[in-house]
Amino acid sequence: MGKKYILGLRGRALRNAQIWAVILPAYILFGYNNAVAGPLLDLPSWVETFPRIDTVSEDLSDVQVTNNSRVQGTVVAMYTLGAFFGALSCIYIGDRLGRIRTIQTGAAVYVVGAVLQSSSYSLAQLIVGRLVSGFGFGALSATAPNWQSECSQAAHRGAAVLLESLFISSGLALSAWLNLGMSFTSGSVSWRFPLAFGIFWALIVIATVALLPESPRWLAKKGRYGEARQVLAALDGLPEDDPQVEADINEIQQSLRITGQGRFIDVFSNGELRLFNRTCLACGGQMFQQMCGINALAFYVTTIFHTYLGLSDVLARILGACVFSFQTLCSPIGVLTVDRFGRRKLMIVSAVGMGVCMAIVAGTSSASNNKSAVAAAGAFIFLFSLFFPTGFLGLTFLYASEISPLSHRVPITSMSTGTAWLFNFLVAEITPVGFATIGWKYYLVFMCINLFLIAPSVYLFWPETTGRHLEEVDQIFRDSNTIFDPPKMAKRLPTSSLADDEDHSTEKMSTERV
Repeated sequence: MGKKYILGLRGRALRNAQIWAVILPAYILFGYNNAVAGPLLDLPSWVETFPRIDTVSEDLSDVQVTNNSRVQGTVVAMYTLGAFFGALSCIYIGDRLGRIRTIQTGAAVYVVGAVLQSSSYSLAQLIVGRLVSGFGFGALSATAPNWQSECSQAAHRGAAVLLESLFISSGLALSAWLNLGMSFTSGSVSWRFPLAFGIFWALIVIATVALLPESPRWLAKKGRYGEARQVLAALDGLPEDDPQVEADINEIQQSLRITGQGRFIDVFSNGELRLFNRTCLACGGQMFQQMCGINALAFYVTTIFHTYLGLSDVLARILGACVFSFQTLCSPIGVLTVDRFGRRKLMIVSAVGMGVCMAIVAGTSSASNNKSAVAAAGAFIFLFSLFFPTGFLGLTFLYASEISPLSHRVPITSMSTGTAWLFNFLVAEITPVGFATIGWKYYLVFMCINLFLIAPSVYLFWPETTGRHLEEVDQIFRDSNTIFDPPKMAKRLPTSSLADDEDHSTEKMSTERV
């Protein structure tokens, strides 16, 4: 008799429990943290407690505003810098602790950081708190997509993992509306409560993930095939001796025979497995997610509406919350279409759409005294929030785990998630200075990145992975010789066509070691 999981659930009900009991609170927390700091920056109590990052007081000179904006950007970005190192820590701890314990550890560290932030009376404590909470959540964010994708069926993996985008958007909206409500309070509770509220979601993750199954692929990698068979049977709602369960186990074993157990250093060389190629694609996708311009909006949308489009403070906060609510409503578009139209098409269409939106926002923002232009700028900020979750919000996490072989999945996805946080840090750091120095022209930077870098790169280098087993994606890269080949190989390789030629497998293993 196999181990019983939460409420004795099996099959689809157990997979749904993974999503609603762990992934939902984890990714609401993801979005919540990304947006919680921005609206606090001009609160009277915040400015009084942290005068070194004050950019709104009327008695400040232009030089002071510029200097304080640099410090402000750094303080806000400390969370993402901590997350960068937290994600990279999974290279060492991810396969040692397993998916479940890594998620729990990351959430617990986040709680410590959130306590430090919400109890801050000095800038130094606030910085330390943001670093610690970021470190914890970075580890969680690097592990949760792996755990979910490794427990999902190939046919529905895209929709299941892309639900993350819906949850992240919900977190962004929750943060914006909570900050709006707290802005009407007086005293430090107006910013302490929002910084502490994330603890609620982290505690849910810690409690519920312990009641759910470990990744069967991680168990198999550790040689625990009996447990892996039990988990697969529970996730599929089948007996342990069912032929489908045995076929899945054999498929995982074959993948491990071909790719080996893996060393971290392997990801910096290609070989027949094209590990460096895969690492670059995984990291590149996450870089594109951050550099498309979303974080210039997520961190500073209230400031954009208030300071640069000239709207009142309350109206700016309401519109900021509405942007994220609209993004939440648009997120199901990606969930419902990713397994129908594929990863590549959604990314390309979204990149083009975001680039056009940024171009129009730039043009209309240059005439902030014109009410029609301001309205148009606001409308295209909303439209940007339609394209982003459709093609980039959750999809890049999914894609990174899909193209990574089991033997090297943890180091590759850890590096890719670290890349996301590193460029998140970069955007959060430079955005205040960018707006302060070049104003509306700052949007043109993101227009160029979307139209002339992201869209062409996805078309040329990113293979389609829709509907394929994670082990099957390995063959796409094993059959490729150059960085241009994977998209072509993905089109030629029939679905569910795994290579089983042992001589070929042995050759690939020996080549990888070279």
